[in-house]
Amino acid sequence: MDMRVGGLASGMDIDSIVADLMKAERMPLSKLKQQKQIIEWKRDDYRLINTLLLDFRSELTQFKLSSKYRSRVTATSDETKVTASATNGAAQGSFTINNVTRLASAATRISGSSGANGEKISGTGKTFNPASSLFGQTDNLDNGSTFVWGEGVVDKQTLKTSSDTNSISLELSGTSIKDIAKTSVKVNGKAFEVVTSVPPEGLNADQVLVDENGTLSFGTTMKKDTSIQVDYIAESKTQAFPAVDKKVSDIQLAKGSIQSLILTIEGKDYSLGQTGEDGKTELKAADSSIIGYIDKQNGKINFTESLPEKTTISANYTQNYTDFSVTIHGKNGKQVTNFLIQGNESLNTIINRVNTSGSGASMLYDAYSDRMTLSRTETGDFNKTGNEISTSGAFLNSLMKFENSTETGGTNVEFEINGLKTERTSNTFEMNGVTFTIKDLFNSSTMPNGVTTSVQNSTDDVFNNIKGLIDQYNTLIGVINGKTNEDRYKSYSPLTDEQRESLTDKQQEQWEEKARSGLLKRDSTLTSVVSQMRMNFYQPVDSVEANSIYRQLASIGITTTSNYREGGKLVIDEAKLKKAIENDPASVENLFKGGSSATDPAQQGIVHRLYNTVNGAMDKLKAKAGGANSTNQQFTLGKDLNNVDQRISSFELKMKQVEDRYWRQFTAMEKAIQKANSQSAYLMQQFSM
Repeated sequence: MDMRVGGLASGMDIDSIVADLMKAERMPLSKLKQQKQIIEWKRDDYRLINTLLLDFRSELTQFKLSSKYRSRVTATSDETKVTASATNGAAQGSFTINNVTRLASAATRISGSSGANGEKISGTGKTFNPASSLFGQTDNLDNGSTFVWGEGVVDKQTLKTSSDTNSISLELSGTSIKDIAKTSVKVNGKAFEVVTSVPPEGLNADQVLVDENGTLSFGTTMKKDTSIQVDYIAESKTQAFPAVDKKVSDIQLAKGSIQSLILTIEGKDYSLGQTGEDGKTELKAADSSIIGYIDKQNGKINFTESLPEKTTISANYTQNYTDFSVTIHGKNGKQVTNFLIQGNESLNTIINRVNTSGSGASMLYDAYSDRMTLSRTETGDFNKTGNEISTSGAFLNSLMKFENSTETGGTNVEFEINGLKTERTSNTFEMNGVTFTIKDLFNSSTMPNGVTTSVQNSTDDVFNNIKGLIDQYNTLIGVINGKTNEDRYKSYSPLTDEQRESLTDKQQEQWEEKARSGLLKRDSTLTSVVSQMRMNFYQPVDSVEANSIYRQLASIGITTTSNYREGGKLVIDEAKLKKAIENDPASVENLFKGGSSATDPAQQGIVHRLYNTVNGAMDKLKAKAGGANSTNQQFTLGKDLNNVDQRISSFELKMKQVEDRYWRQFTAMEKAIQKANSQSAYLMQQFSM
C-alpha cells in the first residue's frame, strides 16, 4: 500500500477533501444499496403473503374431510341408565336399548372363599404384616408349616438384540438356570410362554425355548433393538468384592433372605454358623474361627475386625425363593405370566408387581378380613368353557389360599338394541360410530319404551367451522388487497447510512414505512389470485356426486359485502346458514366438497377450487420470492439480489481504486510542496551568508 501524506507540507485537510470527493463518487453505490433494500422488502412481503396462503391452504385441506361438516351430538332419554357419544362419522338416526338383563363384570377370585375353617391367611392368634418380609413371617401364616421355600437365586437381565435374530443368551457367570419352566420372559413388555422342549408342531410366535445354559430361542424373528426382559432362578450367585485401598468393616450382598453362603477371604472359606437372639448368624471357618456376622434377611455382613487393605473377598450364596403364575383369558386371548419371589420381599411389593405387570390381573390384600382378591382388569366372558382366571404355585394356592377359591363375575352385558338381543364384554361399547355406556339394569316392564338415543348433526359446530373458514379468507384477501392498493411514495427511498445518522429512531421508522409502502401495488400475481378466489366462490357447483339443493354460497346465506372498499370480503347471514345446515347438511357439505375428482371446475366443490387456486399462487410466489430454505439462485428476486451484490462488490472495488488514486495525487502534491519548501529554505540560507 502506498504511503499517504495528509497535508503536512500544504497545511490542507487532505482527509476531509478526499472524503468529500468520495461522497460524490459513492452516490451510484448508495443507489445500488437502496435498490437491494427494495428487492429484499419485496421478497419479504411476498413471503409473508405466501405464509398466509399456506395457512389458508392447510385449512382448506381440513375442509376436504367430512368431519368439518358432520359434528354429531347425542341425546339420551335417561342418562341414569344409558349414556352415549358419537363420532363425526356416525350416521344420523336413533337407537333404543331395552331389557338389560345383566351388566358386564370382571372375573374375581377371593382367597379361602370355599373353606369354613382357616379362611384367613394368617394362623389363629397370629398377625401378618403385608409390608414385612414374607420369609420371616412364614410361621405366622395358616399354611406356613407345610410351605417349602426353594433354594436358588432370583435374578433378572434385560437384553437388547444387536441384529435381527431368533436366539439370544444370558450372561450366567458360571452358574445355570434352575426350574426353567418358572422363567419369565417378556419381549417389549409382552409375556411369552416359556417351554423346555420344542413342541411337535414347532414353536409358535408367542413361545420361547429356554435351556439351562441361558440360551433363549424364539418361534419368530426378533428385530434389531428388541428389548427382552428375563426373570430366572440361578443355581447360586457368586459375588466378588473389589480389593480397595482402605480397611473393610462390612460388605453388602446383592440379595437378601440368604439360605446358604460360602464367604471366601484371602482363600479361606467361612460358612453359616449359629444364629443368635439378635437375628445375626455367625460366619465360621472349619477351624471354628468367626470372622463376622450376617443378617440373612438383608444380606449385610459385618466383620468382627476390619479387614486390611487390598483384601480379596468373594461370596457364593443362595436365597429363599418361591414362585407363582397367573393365567388370564382376555380380549387378546390367553396370557400366562410367571412371577418369581425372593424371601425378603413383602406381600405389598408382590401385589404392586402383579398390578403393574401388564398381565391383565389385579391383586388386593385387605388387612381387616386378612384375605386377598385376584381380579381380571377387563370385564366380560372370554372363556366360555372354563374360568377367566387360574393360578398355580404353592405360594398363591396354599400360602395365600387361592386353591379352592371360587370365581365370580366374568360376565357380558346382555341387552336388546332396536329389538335385537345381543351382548358385549364391556358395559361401554361402540356401534356404528356411537359409543354407548350401559349403567343399570332395566326391562320392558319397568321401562316399556326403553332408553332412546338420537344422533343428530351439531348445527353450531358446523356453522362455526364454516365461519372460521370465511373469516380466514377475509383476513387473507384483506392483507392482499392492502398490499396491492397501498400508496407508493416514490420520493421516499430507503435510507442511506449517512441519512440514518441525522434522524431519530422514530423518524427512521416513519420514513421507512413510506419507503416500503406500495412495493406490491397492482401486482399481477396477487390481484389474479384474489380475482380467481372470488370466482371460485361465486361459480355454481354442479356436482355429479349428489343431488344438492344448494349450488351457490348465496343460497346458504354467504354473500359478498356491499362495501366495495372491502375488496370482495364475504359476510354470513347466520340464521340462513344455520337453517341450511339443519335442513340439508349433505347439500351444504356437497357445496364445499363437491366432486373432488372432477376435472370440470363447475363440478368441483368450492374447497377444491380454492385449494387449486391457492396452490398455483403459492408456486408462483415461491418462484418469485423463494422460501425460508431457498437459495438465491432458486427464485427470481434472489437472482436479482445476487446481481446487485455483484455490482456492489465491483463498485466498491472501483471506489477503493479511485480513493487510492486521489491519495496518490495528493501525496505527490505534498511531496512536491515539501521539496519546493526545502529548496526555498536552502536559497534563503545562501542569501543570508
